[in-house]
Amino acid sequence: MNFQALFQPKSMAVIGVSLQNDQHPANVIFNKNHLRYPVKVFAVNPKGGSLQGETVFKKIADIPQKVDLAVIAARAEHVPEILSECIASGVGGAAVISGGFAEIGRDDLQEALVSLARKADFPFIGPNCLGIYAPAIVDSFFLPSERMVRPDQGNVAVVSQSGGILVDHMLKFKEEGIGLSLGVSIGNKAMIREIDLLEYLKKDPGTKVLTFYVEGFARGEGRDFVLAASRCPKPVIVIKSGKSPGGSRAVSSHTASLAGDYEVFSQILAQMGVVEAKDELELISFCESLSCYQTPIEGRIGIITGSGGHGAMAVDVCSAHGLSVPGLTPREQEKIREDLSASVKPIASLGNPLDLTGSAVDEDFVSTARHLSTSAGIDCVLMLLLPYLPGITSDLGARLSSIYQKEGKALIAYVPHVEKYRMLIEGFELNGVPVSHSIEAAVLMAEALRRSQPC
Repeated sequence: MNFQALFQPKSMAVIGVSLQNDQHPANVIFNKNHLRYPVKVFAVNPKGGSLQGETVFKKIADIPQKVDLAVIAARAEHVPEILSECIASGVGGAAVISGGFAEIGRDDLQEALVSLARKADFPFIGPNCLGIYAPAIVDSFFLPSERMVRPDQGNVAVVSQSGGILVDHMLKFKEEGIGLSLGVSIGNKAMIREIDLLEYLKKDPGTKVLTFYVEGFARGEGRDFVLAASRCPKPVIVIKSGKSPGGSRAVSSHTASLAGDYEVFSQILAQMGVVEAKDELELISFCESLSCYQTPIEGRIGIITGSGGHGAMAVDVCSAHGLSVPGLTPREQEKIREDLSASVKPIASLGNPLDLTGSAVDEDFVSTARHLSTSAGIDCVLMLLLPYLPGITSDLGARLSSIYQKEGKALIAYVPHVEKYRMLIEGFELNGVPVSHSIEAAVLMAEALRRSQPC
């Protein structure tokens, strides 16, 4: 099944636009794509007419050129007929935004869609979904442009049964500087399911990390998905809801999914080297870390800080996550101390964490990071930076990033996310080094690199 027309369409028909209500979901989708995205957009309504000065076609067959993507936002009972017309007209694929299918007990309507699509080998997303957001290409979400927060284009793809969860992730991606390659809300996933998108995304050159928000699977489907994810050459991150009895009931009423036995699912993910995020904090941290680094680590962390308290907190968090903070030998400490500035040399504590104290300047952090980046006993450097220290400049992020680029050892930074420190943070981000706003999240970034491998 070819997904090119779905995710890289050159033309799109929005079926179900209203001639009276400009707030109708189909109208929102038409308006936000028309003249704002490179995709050519056509409006469809059985009554015909005009919208935004453009012809409204009575049916998709009347559109004078081939349509790659049909976005269907009509009443559920009309969707099978519309889908049949799309197939007959040679449309490449569809996103069925409409609700009113299996999630409310109308399995018959949903099965009618699947039967039509399978016979024609016709790919469709949904129903009961937001559809597709491909940065700089197309946006089928029925959310007004002024209310959407769009992350920059990047290399993390997100597949979500819930449209709301996907939009929430996009907002957090923007806040954290994580770039998105593709966002897909699959809703009831009647035709295209997680495993189908996994197979597509693992070959997509623009995607380096695959993220899935999962509510549940059909019987036996979870096993197939985990096996496929374990064979994927790219990191796969999974976050699941429906862990509790109440959550399972909510999942069933939302997208008609079977939540299944969560504990068994979680254990299998870990055994197969598929990264499970237990909550949103883990998910965002994992996405940012794995979007920068795809090489697993054993979890031996070297911590560099300008504050002893921050270092102690980081050790505690590392310990809680099963990451080690190995001590440095007297010889290693001596070599690091030799390169420190005169005022810091007699007072720095270098056992790991390496506390350079509040008197440290840029050169102290740079030389210490260089030493740890060549140490065989350390496989990830955690840099805790306090930009309010008087000796630190805005150039430090870029200077430290150059060490990673030369040595290739994972570097993770903690910097408080305050606008006045933006230049320091960008020095890391623009050079492919992940930056966290909290010590906990910074340690989780290292944890992601350790989890991304079979136990």
